Amino acid sequence: MEDYPKTLMELENRFSTEEECRKYLVDLRWPSGFICIRCGGHEYWPVRDVWFQCKNCGHQSSVKTGTIFEGSRSPLTKWFRAIWWVTSQKNGASALGLKHILGLGSYETAWTWLHKIRRAMVRPGRDRLTGDVEVDETYIGGLEEGLRGRGVGNKTLVVIAAQMVDKRTIGRIRMKQIPDASSECLHSFIGSAVEPGNKVITDAWTGYNGLEGYRHKVINISKRKENASDLLPGVHRVASLLKRWLMGTHQGAVSHDHLDYYLDEFTFRFNRRTSSYRGKLFYRLVEQAVQVQPAPYDSIIKHVRGLNHGKHTIR
Repeated sequence: MEDYPKTLMELENRFSTEEECRKYLVDLRWPSGFICIRCGGHEYWPVRDVWFQCKNCGHQSSVKTGTIFEGSRSPLTKWFRAIWWVTSQKNGASALGLKHILGLGSYETAWTWLHKIRRAMVRPGRDRLTGDVEVDETYIGGLEEGLRGRGVGNKTLVVIAAQMVDKRTIGRIRMKQIPDASSECLHSFIGSAVEPGNKVITDAWTGYNGLEGYRHKVINISKRKENASDLLPGVHRVASLLKRWLMGTHQGAVSHDHLDYYLDEFTFRFNRRTSSYRGKLFYRLVEQAVQVQPAPYDSIIKHVRGLNHGKHTIR
């Protein structure tokens, strides 16, 4: 049974102590009872009300061990408020906004927290798309003068899959940054995003040739009078919304090294855009936060080039 606060006041009243936050995480992480992360044992001794010592192998761990909360010295009460704020922002969350709302000590801390939270926006083992699914690519960063087509300069290529409820209504989506539009990259993405046996609709790009395991419908846009956005309306609509979101919320200043996590955030929000309660998004995100591996600051920051912490340029 899904259990979550429906309002900010409920959140504040229910999760005002570390003990209440820990109990909530325990229920979400081990709904059928404790599982030792080292040996898989189910019996434990409680240690100082925080640690679980496995009776089988003696390993000690807390409910935060092996989650995005591992290693954080900040209280869970503050993390819960951060997650609530992130899920309550309709158009996305910025590090500067999180810093101000929580009173965090620095922009870098807020930026790191957001990236940890974004890593929890993809549920491990999530279901693949079914039904009629449009697939196409788009470039993030705009076109460079004098360059056209699928080899546009050094811009970031993103492949999008959109599940179509009908000809104009989009269901769930999937996205991924890919190095090129080769068959290897496109087929691999489709295999991870779409359940085999379903219909995949693409344009006539050769990278989609030889797609196996799917009912493949090819639309040769160059031979049609309609615009590409009319022939593949779902993916073009999603691409437009994505670019608008990146520019509006993040001013387009997103590192290629971290773009996949921003795509995960956009996907998380888009797929839950009709949810009646913000609290349900909070529930889903906390539930997934205890299922993903830790992301230490060093591992998050190490690939970012040209940082300028003082002027808040890290993205």
